[in-house]
Amino acid sequence: MADLPLIDGFGSDALFAYRDGRPIRVGQFLHDVMRLADSLPERKYVLNLCSDRYGFAVGFAAAMLRHQTNLLPPNCTPDLIGRLRQGYESIYCLTDGAELAGDLETVVWRNAAGEPGAEPHVPRIPEIQIVATVFTSGSTGQPVAHEQTWGRLVRGAIAGIDRLGLHALRGMGVVGTVPPQHMFGLEATVLMVLQGGLRMHAGRPFFPEDIRAQIEALPRPRGVVTTPVHLRILLEEPGALPGLDFLLSSTAAMPPRLAAAAEARFGCPLQEIYGCTETGKIATRRPARTQEWQLLPGVVLAEDERGTWVTGGHVGTETLLGDVIEPLGPTRFLLHGRTADLINLAGKRTSLAALNYHLNSIDGVRDGAFVMPDECDGAVTRLMAFVVAPGLDAGTVLGELRRRIDPAFLPRPLCFVDALPRNQAGKLPRAELDELVARVAAAAG
Repeated sequence: MADLPLIDGFGSDALFAYRDGRPIRVGQFLHDVMRLADSLPERKYVLNLCSDRYGFAVGFAAAMLRHQTNLLPPNCTPDLIGRLRQGYESIYCLTDGAELAGDLETVVWRNAAGEPGAEPHVPRIPEIQIVATVFTSGSTGQPVAHEQTWGRLVRGAIAGIDRLGLHALRGMGVVGTVPPQHMFGLEATVLMVLQGGLRMHAGRPFFPEDIRAQIEALPRPRGVVTTPVHLRILLEEPGALPGLDFLLSSTAAMPPRLAAAAEARFGCPLQEIYGCTETGKIATRRPARTQEWQLLPGVVLAEDERGTWVTGGHVGTETLLGDVIEPLGPTRFLLHGRTADLINLAGKRTSLAALNYHLNSIDGVRDGAFVMPDECDGAVTRLMAFVVAPGLDAGTVLGELRRRIDPAFLPRPLCFVDALPRNQAGKLPRAELDELVARVAAAAG
């Protein structure tokens, strides 16, 4: 088995990151990694809660050098922290102060490094070393842990770099609106930077004016890694948006109209990634032009009575996907939503993903989600929907839905809210949706 480099595609004096308006070179990054690695305690697991993307990358790499596994949870609620404490012996927390983990032993990363000395040495990590445990978002229940080796992560990053044409954009600055603890954020804003000679932006802007300002502060070429939710909010801002050379989205299906609007406003193609926590990215598409997904090189799908399996390429172990897949050939497929989201009403079938797609395609809808509440004491459950749509009324939204979906799937009720309880990656945890449903039921009395 081979040892694989921590970084690739960088000259010894190349720029690696931008942090607080200051450029950071490769030598400084490697110096920061080594310095932090020397100061970490002897433990087996580190809960990496650094919200500063550069600090996260330094901590991620330092933990690998100490043969520690980075635990990357979807949130840091007291309940989840308690579960991690019980499930992982010898655990401590690494943070930059933005997120804390209760009374868990904590190391606070401070970027107070001195200047690097000699020519930086690029560490190499065994490809079989388990370097991260990434947790699902909890959108279908409790978060589930999945171990990732350095070899799988590196091969996945290289496959993405090749498919997305990032060799031609070497030195590109990358702004991410998604956290590095999420699999999409880890792959697209950390690993592809490390392995592709790109330049990391340390921040994670949320508000449209912050995203715009941080893009404008970067020289060309520059790119953004985001989600449909963040992108929709950004596109609602009036006026010109800064030009981009790269735009990447994931975590939820991108409506074609939103993709086309983004391409027109930013002046570059929008690429979309499909994957899961277990496998990382496995396919891409350009949603403004096609709904078909193209598998990454070497990745293959197979079907049996249990569903669709993926293997090959960087995936390695055969993995059962949690989505309904329609193969169109050896390398192409259509995606029809989660297997857990399939709905059968009055003898008719659809998926929550399909319903959400139509709801979010309505002009004036900023965000929306259908929910099928769990059955309770044998009572009849009804499909319902939550929508963020200032300026629209229920009659307008329902009228548009009647044009797009079978009447059997019209929501009863349709609930207007100020915002949906999405997490930092743009996902909707099932527990948060259940709380919304319970509040509606309590109000109905």
